[in-house]
Amino acid sequence: MRTPSRLIGPIVLCLAALHSTYAAAQTVKRPPSVGTFKPVTIIAAADTGFIEGKVTDEGGLPLDGAVISALGGTTAFAVSDRTGSYTLRQLPPGPYLVRVHLTGFLAARSSMVNVRPSTKSASSFTLRREGAAIAPRIAEAGVATIGAAPATPASKMGDRDESELGWRLRHVKRGVLRDAQTLARIPDDDDWFITDSFEFLGRAVGTSMRATKSLFSDMSLGGQVNLLTTGAFDNPLQLLQLDRTSSVAFFSVGAPVGSHGDWNVRAAMNQSDLSSWMLAGSYVVKAQVPHRYRFGMSYSLQRYEGGNTVALGALSDTARNVGSVFAYDEWQISRYIAVSYGGSYARYDYMDRNANFSPSVSATFSPAKSWRMRASASRHVSAPGAEEFIPPSSAAYLPPQRTFSPISKTGMRPQTLQNYEFAIERVMNGATIAVRGFEQRIDDQTVTVFGLRRNDAASLGHYYVGAAGDASVRGAGVTFTHALADNIRGSVDYSVATANWTDRAEPLEFAVLARFIPSAVRPATERIHDVTTSLETEIPYSATRVVVLYKLNTAFAAPDRNAIAPAFGARFDLQVNQALPFMNFRASQWEMLVGVRNLFHESLANTSAYDEILVVRPPKRLVGGLTVKF
Repeated sequence: MRTPSRLIGPIVLCLAALHSTYAAAQTVKRPPSVGTFKPVTIIAAADTGFIEGKVTDEGGLPLDGAVISALGGTTAFAVSDRTGSYTLRQLPPGPYLVRVHLTGFLAARSSMVNVRPSTKSASSFTLRREGAAIAPRIAEAGVATIGAAPATPASKMGDRDESELGWRLRHVKRGVLRDAQTLARIPDDDDWFITDSFEFLGRAVGTSMRATKSLFSDMSLGGQVNLLTTGAFDNPLQLLQLDRTSSVAFFSVGAPVGSHGDWNVRAAMNQSDLSSWMLAGSYVVKAQVPHRYRFGMSYSLQRYEGGNTVALGALSDTARNVGSVFAYDEWQISRYIAVSYGGSYARYDYMDRNANFSPSVSATFSPAKSWRMRASASRHVSAPGAEEFIPPSSAAYLPPQRTFSPISKTGMRPQTLQNYEFAIERVMNGATIAVRGFEQRIDDQTVTVFGLRRNDAASLGHYYVGAAGDASVRGAGVTFTHALADNIRGSVDYSVATANWTDRAEPLEFAVLARFIPSAVRPATERIHDVTTSLETEIPYSATRVVVLYKLNTAFAAPDRNAIAPAFGARFDLQVNQALPFMNFRASQWEMLVGVRNLFHESLANTSAYDEILVVRPPKRLVGGLTVKF
């Protein structure tokens, strides 16, 4: 993996500033059974679980005030009570790294806990007091914390080493290292001699973290760092061509704001023939209050420096800049009724009509715990190429890796989608069944075409965008989600829709589409059948997590230039996360990430019925590397 040398320093410094900070209160999660309703268009949904346990000292006595944190699908915190008990609630299913800390006690080894839907998971800890070890090592006697050695409890006097070596260690002359703050304390592990480069890196980072702990003593910071390599290929032989790959650095940090909400900041950057970076921040209210709002902003930039003349010609100002802000509010009017409203505003400097506003509103009625009804209306305006700039929902965010150009000299026009939907959802025996009806009105439907003119390394990641015309789509769908086993969850979504095209593309664009991609010129009326399946499995014995998304559709634009009619096709997304337990450094979790996909859109939400099926010949994207969660 090639990581730009100028990125290594900032990443290590960020890890150094954030490694040893902990929380003092648990983030309050809102119960999902009262007034919340997730859109049924979400592919997979599952009930939350919780972790319970007890914190005791080496003598078995309960410890009050210990801070317990869980890092996984979300970040949660709890404080042990007088009996040493704690509970981490409302945790989405999945693996979690659970840690515990208390002043005056040595940090216990972190544990991995697999949270299952609607199931209690147990995780207890035993903390050892600082300086209360039965047999201190010589290294710990020479390098100790500030101040005098702690007094030995009366109950432990009989355990004191009365040998000549023990007497000499107790009466050794205080060195200069004992009179100052311990900035380089030797770790407490039994085998502290450095034998592995990764172990050395973890210990070096952990040592410097303790020096900066006072800077963030009142904050509970957590985050993630990704060091990834990504590339695109059409056939297996292209995997061996290094000029098709580039390195990506991703950084995310967040913390709870008391018990009211969470803030989060994300940044990503890469450097290759396409240099780009992204910065995004958000704040989400987690407290159980009538108004639960979220707002944030993002800014992205890309600059192309490769050898594709078409891509260089499309960047008239040598760079593209995109900024966006959003704000949404969920108003719990009563026990049964909730209303959500808000919108986003984005500005694209490469568009003639560069300001786009996308509002949305929805109402949810929950007559019973297992029944929900929802009506929604939204207007979503997206510019061609917007998916390269707007931060997606997943944590493994990749900054812009591809460039795009207009398919004709008429330029690029934004796509406007008006979506109306009504849905009913029923939850029973761990399964969820949802039925929905929808209507979409699309203006200037975007067409995305790969490999239109050239097929070399400089243009494999370059694509062309245009508008196919206006359409009206009406349809219905059903979603079934169920836990197939303790560690396997799956869902199936089927929809059928009828589309009527009311207007065609501009003459120049229509001529290009009809000549090079005739299947993108849609018939006046057509029927679309779509099946989207997802499967998520966790293997607790090896700490492996696999997520698969597979999409079948009868109306994909054919990759063959000689095909006139749409064709049946498939797209997929596969991601594997493998935990690396031998690389965990107390307060961090290391994972190996490998993913491959040919789905163009990162998320299937807020997309029209044609957004994915009018992507022609998308190459496969491969991503792999290390993920560090702290």
